[in-house]
Amino acid sequence: MRNFSSVILAFLALLTCEISFSQGYQVNFQGQKQQGMGLAGTAIYLDGSSLFFNPGSVAFSNENSINIAVTPISGNTLYVDGETGQGYRSNSPIGTPFSAYGLFQLKDHAKLKLGIAAYTPFGSTVSYEDNWMGRFALTKLQLKAIFIQPTFSYRIADVIGIGGGFIISTGNVVLEKDIPVQFSDGEFASASLSGSALGFGFNLGIHYDLTKKLSAGLTYRSKIEMNVEEGDASFNVPESLDPNFPDNTFSGALPLPQVLTLGLAYKASDHLTFVLDINRVGWKAYDTLAFDYAINTSSLEDTKSPRMYESTFAFRTGASYDFSKGLSLRLGGGFGFSPVQNGYITPETPDNDRWYGTAGIGYVFGKHFSLDATFYYTQMSRTGNNIETGLNGRFDTKAVAGGLGLIYKW
Repeated sequence: MRNFSSVILAFLALLTCEISFSQGYQVNFQGQKQQGMGLAGTAIYLDGSSLFFNPGSVAFSNENSINIAVTPISGNTLYVDGETGQGYRSNSPIGTPFSAYGLFQLKDHAKLKLGIAAYTPFGSTVSYEDNWMGRFALTKLQLKAIFIQPTFSYRIADVIGIGGGFIISTGNVVLEKDIPVQFSDGEFASASLSGSALGFGFNLGIHYDLTKKLSAGLTYRSKIEMNVEEGDASFNVPESLDPNFPDNTFSGALPLPQVLTLGLAYKASDHLTFVLDINRVGWKAYDTLAFDYAINTSSLEDTKSPRMYESTFAFRTGASYDFSKGLSLRLGGGFGFSPVQNGYITPETPDNDRWYGTAGIGYVFGKHFSLDATFYYTQMSRTGNNIETGLNGRFDTKAVAGGLGLIYKW
């Protein structure tokens, strides 16, 4: 039952809010303006979404605001087996990651800002067609995860702001896979795992206006230890094998990586702004996955599974042009290195180094409302194998997303 370790790893890995387009097709969909500019925005205050991108820049806000946004994403993978040449497609439904921010000024403390953020770094379903080659590793993964971040920000000087947020991460998952044991009618046995995870961390940031045109930002999002306690494991197997696969519970933990981001923003004119973010993601924390079943049998043992992830860099850049009468156009893109080494590729994270592109548009309606829309596209191909499951072939993945956000300020 070692394959269960890769499935539980997928659950825990997808819960992280720090991933920056480097695991599966999860991306930083935490701000519509930033999404339009290549997912970059650490060194500039744009709206309430800066609570996520840089709590320090929030100190430069001048109004109360409420943001809500959703970014439906469609991503699917074609797996081509290296030996037979047979192709198998995922049939995953559209995911709907969202974000919501509340940002508030204090009348008697103009330099202090308070905020609350809620966002879903990933909330979707990955599923493959019936009888696909990797069904003993994964047939379906359904995930919902929400991160809550109360935040403060303080302007310690006219050109410097600092801020910090406490992160509460919570999520739940349902996982399904086949077991290489058959019933009398030829159908394979199956397993289903469900559980919830909880973790805590923090998000720190500083913003510095170097000149009237050039600003810099530095943020650090901590490692978060996600813990699964008493997850449920159930098995549909022939009656003669029931003692080997008892209904069970499991527990495990996984450190979500720290992320250090350096950002720059340059205001070339009153209308044109350029942004650049550089991420360093501490994926090296994923060297081993260990978890325990409450009841062990000869077929269901506690495991320690090597993952050997590598820490990576990601680069994001973009620009925004503000026309008169409230219209803004945005364009961007980026590149992210994969932390997944060959030999550790899994169906839910057939990852590779990747390029992506984004575009966006924004419009301000009077004094209180504004609307932003974005587009995101990426594709990649990865040929490799998984040592534990024996999968060996090529994964071709494409993902398309369109986002929409509404802001009310007063």
